Amino acid sequence: MFCKRYTRLLTAASPEFPIHFLKIYSMDFEIVGEITSTETIASGSGVRERARLRWQYGQGRWRKCKGVARVRLIDGTLRLAEIHWDEAHGIGRREFKLKLPFLDAHR
Repeated sequence: MFCKRYTRLLTAASPEFPIHFLKIYSMDFEIVGEITSTETIASGSGVRERARLRWQYGQGRWRKCKGVARVRLIDGTLRLAEIHWDEAHGIGRREFKLKLPFLDAHR
């Protein structure tokens, strides 16, 4: 079983890159198990934040993807949710986002 806490925190700005491109990411959930039903929803110029992703993580073929996974929320409940993220070959998956509403009935 795969369980990992994804956290990305960016605090410093570079003088050659505008401050409005910076984002602070701190995930309020853990992905428990595998991500299933993955598909690419945008690639190449279709990824709107491509310039920021290249500056923040490096050059790569950036894609925006989505999938379904079981997540553990801050209060400890397990829910089935749709997750979106950005990924590039050689860099990996970055900036996981939880999309609401949840896919399962609340227990």
